[in-house]
Formats: sequence, structure tokens, C-alpha cells
Amino acid sequence: MSNSSINREVPRGNASGFITYFKQDFLSGFLVFLIALPLCLGISVASGFPPIAGIFTAIVGSVVAIFISDSELTIKGPAAGLIVIAVGCIEAFGGDGMIGGWSAADQAAFRAALAVGVVAAVLQILFGFLRAGILGEFFPISAVHGMLAAIGVIIIAKQIPVALGVSASGEPLEMLLEVPKYVSEANPAIAAIGLVSVLIMFIWPLAGSRFAFAKMLPAPLIVLLAAIPMGMGFDLLHEHSYTLQNHQYQLGEQYLVAMPDRVFGMFDQITTPDFSVLSQPTAWSWIMMFFIIGSLESLLSAKAVDLIDPWRRRSNMDRDMIAVGAGNLCASLVGGLPMISEIVRSRANIDNGARTRFANFWHGMFLLVCVALIPMVLHRIPMAALAAMLIYTGFRLAHPREFMNVMRIGREQFVIFVTTLVAVLATDLLIGIAIGIVTKFIIHMANGVPLRSFFKPEIEVVEDDGTTVRIVARKSAVFSNWIQMKIRIEREGLLVGKNVELDLSETRLVDHSVMDKLHGLENDFEQYGLTFTVLGLESHRPFTQHAHAARKRIYADKV
Repeated sequence: MSNSSINREVPRGNASGFITYFKQDFLSGFLVFLIALPLCLGISVASGFPPIAGIFTAIVGSVVAIFISDSELTIKGPAAGLIVIAVGCIEAFGGDGMIGGWSAADQAAFRAALAVGVVAAVLQILFGFLRAGILGEFFPISAVHGMLAAIGVIIIAKQIPVALGVSASGEPLEMLLEVPKYVSEANPAIAAIGLVSVLIMFIWPLAGSRFAFAKMLPAPLIVLLAAIPMGMGFDLLHEHSYTLQNHQYQLGEQYLVAMPDRVFGMFDQITTPDFSVLSQPTAWSWIMMFFIIGSLESLLSAKAVDLIDPWRRRSNMDRDMIAVGAGNLCASLVGGLPMISEIVRSRANIDNGARTRFANFWHGMFLLVCVALIPMVLHRIPMAALAAMLIYTGFRLAHPREFMNVMRIGREQFVIFVTTLVAVLATDLLIGIAIGIVTKFIIHMANGVPLRSFFKPEIEVVEDDGTTVRIVARKSAVFSNWIQMKIRIEREGLLVGKNVELDLSETRLVDHSVMDKLHGLENDFEQYGLTFTVLGLESHRPFTQHAHAARKRIYADKV
């Protein structure tokens, strides 16, 4: 599609758009469904929830979101980034998920986690109604990326044993050290399925870059096409043993995804929350974890999708948060996983030519039909194949390229990134990202940022000719005072239809997070036919040659 046609025709997800763009949205919904099906199952199992819980979430998200959110291209559903919180919550209430089979303790922990999800969802809805979506702008970018990288490492550590057919549990760092032991104890048949699946996940995208037909078929679908026949060949539907090199190994249904054994059996899997656990202090710590991390991930993903929307439509983040909260509320009431605005499936949605929010709806309807009518077929999916998909997802979150990208931005950003990553692995997500933020504060103080300007920017309008406003910022422009700075810029510019010139020549430091967000603000102004210009950076020395590197004033006056 040419740029001119994009500018001329902006698709909208209303009644007219449903008909006009039916073909594109229906096709994209189907293709996203092919990716979402195995990922929803895998994320659910890795989270310690029943496999069908992830499907419930995607279906609920596909229906609720289209009525509340104005984000046209985001796919709402379970995400790998919340696995760590979900499984941690299950374990805190005495469950271990699918390790050793589904027990009464697992069911009780599952119902407790659903109650936690309900309250966290209510907080998300209130968060949106209070127009607090902008709080997602507070967190420093390097700390967030460090947290996501740590989540990737944790996912890999937890899924390697599953891919090898070994039962294991423990802390992430402990499990990583145990990998040689897992390999030595691996069930060869299951490990073969896991290894083939991992290879496909890593190699198929490379083939897609060279062959058009490979790009049309998502890697998770190819994994299923290979793993299901392998599982049938090993006769995983029936309990039996085999001997290899004088060692006996067991095979059976415990290595397959647990699904209903009849058509419409999904309705038997609906589970209600156990609200009695809310009297326990433990529940409230997990509520805050789901609320804060889930909201942050969802806001970041929704903003990222807006940036790659071919029509450059701008979503209302408060409405999107209300949509996610309402979806989480409904999903938790019936036995679903937490959901967010998910970036991987949303990117696939855009790449597949979606036009409006109805692509999200159709992907959910395909999931509903599939799990309602052919759950017996889904039961043939080996757990090792799902683990392989998650290992690949974890690798992408903690990709070596992430480390190199952060290093290119600046050594101080690398310190924040690694500190957050290690802190999350050693503690938990909230404590880990808090340590990352404290590290950022310490670095800013070392660079001469005055304490009184950390949370309150010194910013004033010095000139307004009716069409362009000139704003001067003093002392510092850093992540912790950015929200107030952004509100002032939008109030003086976007909300009244004026261009803005932001003069940063009198700031001692402009940090990486603000540099990144200033570039994003330029796009926001451009969408409204306005200009946003940053002045005064020539008086600052960039820490590296990266466009978003932090900048320190060369000759800072005494304050």
C-alpha cells in the first residue's frame, strides 16, 4: 500500500469498518490464531495454570477489547512476560502447576490466583478511569529492558527441563546451574521432540527471510506439524515404557497437553475464584505484582504497537488500560490467565495486513471454535513442543543483541540494565526493578543532577506567538520528572493546537529515557500536523554516539 493511500484512508473499527475491511481482518485473525493457539497453551502451562486457561483469556480479550479500547491493532491475550508472576503466585499458595500432575493443592492455588487476578483487574480499571496511564512513562527504559531480559532468562530456566522430559523446580539461578543434570536425566523420546521443536523455532525464521512460502507459515505452526506426529510415533497417548542403553524410560499422557476429552468440554473447565484467600497478606503482595508489572507491560506494548501502526493511529492509553482491566476481570472470573496488550501477536497482526480491531475479534473466534470442537486434537500436542516455543520467546527477551544495544547507548545504561537483570533473578520483579531505579538515581546524582529537580522539573513558557510556544527547561530532564514535563508540553502544545520548541540548553543532564521519549513526542505532534522541536542539545556532550544517549551539559553553572 502506498503512503498516499495510507494517508487518504484511515480504517476505523466501527460497523462500517467491520464490513469494509472484513476480508483483511478475517485473514489476519486466522493467521494470528495459528500463532496464538500454541503460545496460549504454552504460556498457561508454564504459568502453573491449566492449559485451557490461556485460551479462555485470549477469547475474553478478543471480545471485551473491541468494545472498550480504541487501539485498532493490538491483540489482547496472555503474554510470556507475566509467566514469572503467575507461576510465582501459584507456588506462593502451595501449588506447582503441572509438575507431577494436577492435584487438589494445584486446584486450590489456581483458584487463589484467580482471586488475586480479579482484584488486580479492578485496580487496573480504576487506574484507567483515574487517567493514570501516563504513569507508565515513569520507569527508566534500561531498567524495564533489564527486567524483561531477566524474565527471558527465568522462562528459559523453567522450560529446559520440560523440553527434556524432566520434572524439576527451584529458583532460576539454581535451575540454570542444574542444566547439565537435566540433560543427563533427559527422557530421550521427549528430548527428541523438544530438540526438534527448538531447532525449528530458531531456524524457520531464517528460512522465512529467504523463501516467501516459509514467511507465510509461522514457526509455531511448523513445530506442531512436526511435534504432533512425533508424539504419535512415540505413542504418548498410552502409558508404556521403553529401554535405551540399559535404562528404562516411561512415556504417557503426562507429556501431552491436558485438554477436555469431548466436544464442548471446555465449559466443564470454567473455574471460579476463591476470594477467601484475600484475607492473607500474601495475596495482596501478588495483587500489587500483577497490577504494577502487568499494567506496565501492557502500556509499553500498546505504545510500541502505535509506533508501527501503518496509519499512525494514536491509542488512548487510559481506555486501553480499562479494556485490559475489564478483560482481566472477566477472564479471572471464569478461570483465565492475566492478559495484556501483547506485542508479538500484535506485530504479526500488522504484518498480516489487519486493518481494524476486528482482527483481534476473529482470532478469538477461531480459538473458541478450535477449543470447543476439537479439544481431542489439541490433547495430542506434546508439552516439550510448547516448552520449545517458550525457550525461543525467552531467548528473544534476553537476546545478546539487547545487551549490545544497551551498551551502545551508554555504559551507565548497561550498568542499570545488568543490575536490574541480576536483581530480578536474585529477588523478584518488583524489588528488582526498584533496585534498577535506585541505581539510576545514584548515577544521576553522580552526574550532578540537583536533588530538588528529580521529581519536579523547572519548566516555563518564555514565548508564545499564537502558533508556536517556546518552553525552557532548567536543572534536569530525567525519567523521574518526565511525566510533569510531558503534561506541560502537551497542555501548551498538543491540546491547544500549537507547535512547541523545547529549549534544553540550561539543563545539566538529559537522560536516555527522556531522549527516547522526546523522539516519541515528535511523532505525537506530527500526527496532529504540528511540530515539536528540541533546542539547546548542542551545549551538551552525549555519552555515546547513539541518538538516544544521555547528554550532560559541557559547562554547568552553579545552582
